[in-house]
Amino acid sequence: MLNRAFLLAFALLALTGCDQVAGKLGLENPAQKEAKNDAEGRAVGSACRHSGRAIEDCYAIYGWLPKSSIYAGWREMDEYMRDNKLETIAPQLPPPEPPGTKKKRPATATEAAAEATKEAPPAAEDKNEARSEGGKH
Repeated sequence: MLNRAFLLAFALLALTGCDQVAGKLGLENPAQKEAKNDAEGRAVGSACRHSGRAIEDCYAIYGWLPKSSIYAGWREMDEYMRDNKLETIAPQLPPPEPPGTKKKRPATATEAAAEATKEAPPAAEDKNEARSEGGKH
């Protein structure tokens, strides 16, 4: 009797996570996936318009989202901003890289210091000395 109760509880627990498991395996319901992509596209389009990005840039950056959703969000935000006389806000971060591109490994403090010393421009005195010696630049 105890085994049956345990088995029933385990089955119920396993079934509650089916949506999450199916999502991880790429077995999502097509209607749910389309609705999710539509909502994300609208949000991205709105954010692009609010940050002053051109619609073409949004299409290029977020190529995996439906263009129609991006445009709908961009257009809605444009109307909202015009009605409420809002100004664009300059983005503080660079745009994200499209999926499938390799991400750079963040540099450690010692690597960053080494790069800074390599790229340091020559001092102004060195430039003046080179010019006085007859070097043409």
